Amino acid sequence: MSARENILQRLRAAPQGTQPLAPDVPGFYAATGNGSADRAARIERFCEKMTFWHGEVVRVTRGNWPQKLHELVAAKGVRSLLYGERHAAELLASGMSGLRPYDRPIDGWKKELFEKIDASLTSTRGAIAETGTLIVWPDADEPRLMSLVPPIHFALLDADQIYDDLFQAMTAQGWSASMPTNALLVSGPSKTADIQVTLAYGAHGPKELIVLLLVNEEELK
Repeated sequence: MSARENILQRLRAAPQGTQPLAPDVPGFYAATGNGSADRAARIERFCEKMTFWHGEVVRVTRGNWPQKLHELVAAKGVRSLLYGERHAAELLASGMSGLRPYDRPIDGWKKELFEKIDASLTSTRGAIAETGTLIVWPDADEPRLMSLVPPIHFALLDADQIYDDLFQAMTAQGWSASMPTNALLVSGPSKTADIQVTLAYGAHGPKELIVLLLVNEEELK
């Protein structure tokens, strides 16, 4: 008998352990008490956590967000804003200059994208109040590069889609049924402390993250 066969024989003859218990994920999250938060509490917690991670939250309404974005773009000196087709009508109607649609394969304009695009606007699938995290699901209309390459990332978030925690978001939106190639969880702008343990922003992505939070009129403040 070879050494390999001897090892395999001993492994097969070893006593079999008991089947490990599956983790009680619903029970764990239920015990944290996060599910008791109401809408106002979720919004406040998300804003607090996102600010902690050096992200910026600007409250807007469904009617004024294009104009507010226009003002932010001008204030930050943005000369070119990348956008997807789903927001084309609102952005074009705002009168904003420097709008650039993401309407062709990356191979045709990679140099321009990396060197001449100042900012981008993307949608979000929701957010997690517990950690101040955006849920971004890239697709053909808004590829992952839109939230990864430009120095400034504007993200449009519906306050109705802020969840207490990750488990609540996954179950409420039915993640198990369908997921994109990349499901992104974004907490603040890009950052790293790999070099001399010094925190630096923008090393692997945007230096700024501005969340346009869609709320009701009475929630503006």
